[in-house]
Amino acid sequence: MVIEAGARRRTPNPGATMSSSATHIQLLERVLLRRGLGALEADRSSCADCGRTPLTGEHVHLYGAKQQRMVCELCRPGRRESPLASEIVRHCEHGHTVRLTARAA
Repeated sequence: MVIEAGARRRTPNPGATMSSSATHIQLLERVLLRRGLGALEADRSSCADCGRTPLTGEHVHLYGAKQQRMVCELCRPGRRESPLASEIVRHCEHGHTVRLTARAA
């Protein structure tokens, strides 16, 4: 539903009326969704050039001595200088898993 400037807000079904509690629940859901997405986005590393979040298993390249900036594999050919380091993006559970080994007899 598109709302233009100066237009009245309409419900999808003109005959239906929404209770105020349903409206408050919908507003709460939106606030919680936005807060959760903001928290997830804050924890991500993104490319300094294009802003894209690199995928698991993708190579990323680090540039800059004082302030390290990460550049994704797609933006790497656009830079003339060589990177200080290159790394592979690990999955989110890397280092948090338990390794099972066979028991010695």
